[in-house]
This record gives sequence, structure tokens and C-alpha cells, in this order.
Amino acid sequence: MTDLASKIRAIPDFPIPGILFRDITPLLADPVAFRTTVDQLHDRVRDLRIDVVVGMESRGFIFAAPLAYLLGAGLVPIRKLGKLPAETVSAEYDLEYGKNSVEMHRDAISAGQRVLVVDDLIATGGTVEATLSLIRRLGGEVVACLFLIELQELNGRSRVDGARVISLLPY
Repeated sequence: MTDLASKIRAIPDFPIPGILFRDITPLLADPVAFRTTVDQLHDRVRDLRIDVVVGMESRGFIFAAPLAYLLGAGLVPIRKLGKLPAETVSAEYDLEYGKNSVEMHRDAISAGQRVLVVDDLIATGGTVEATLSLIRRLGGEVVACLFLIELQELNGRSRVDGARVISLLPY
């Protein structure tokens, strides 16, 4: 069994002083660790009857795409403001080190679709909270939020408003 946590390095003071960044690039570079990660994420959601996988910018895309493929689901990107070409809906959120906005295409999710939200990490939960608000505004049903890493001390899961949270690696 691959020890996934050993493939994630901690970078202090990135992107600003006081933040301990969890760098997943060594995990991604290791083909066994990457495959194991995708397989373990898939194992946790394979029975949830997902219609659409929403990948959060940008590292969420890395895991959302293979999961959508394995689940036989559509893939919808959540992007930072100004990156999508068609009509969008947007939401602003607070980061642990600033403010930002996310958006998705207005026609990306249909009412009643079962949605899995995927990102590499949940910290304070601001990004996922904004993402959930967009999905729900379009009528999607959030089945679960799936993360490789959860920074438990920041209590991000408290901001998902009733959605199921699944994470592989708690810190």
C-alpha cells in the first residue's frame, strides 16, 4: 500500500507568511501514488449515483476529470472570475488569506442533477461554500464533497451546509 501522506510535502509561508501549504505535486509525479489516490477517491463515491462531477479550480480539476470518467458522469469546472466564455453565475468568498470569486456556466448543471464536488483540499471552506451556492442556485443536488486533504483545525466542513464531506487525508 502506498503511503499517500508521505507524498505530500509541507511548504511553510506559502503563499503568504503563516500559511503551511500542502504541496501535492510529489504525489502527482508518482504514478503509483496518483493511481492509488484516484482509486481510493473513486472507492468512496462509486455507489452514490453521480450525474455531474464539479472540479474546483485548479487542483480539483486533476482529480475531478478521472473521477468523472470512472463514474460515467459529466465534468463541470468551477473557475476563477473571468475564465469562462459563456454566460456565468458567480459567488464571492473569503480565503484564509484574502477574498476571491468563483463562477460556472449558467447552463452547466440542470435542476435535479446529482453532483459530486471535488477539490484537492478543504481548509476554511470558503471556496467550497461558494461552489455549493452556485450548484444549488442552478438546482443541482449536492450529494457529497470529496477532498484528498482536510485541514481539520480550520473546520471547513462546518461551511458545507449539510453536504456530506469525504476526505482521504486528515491533517
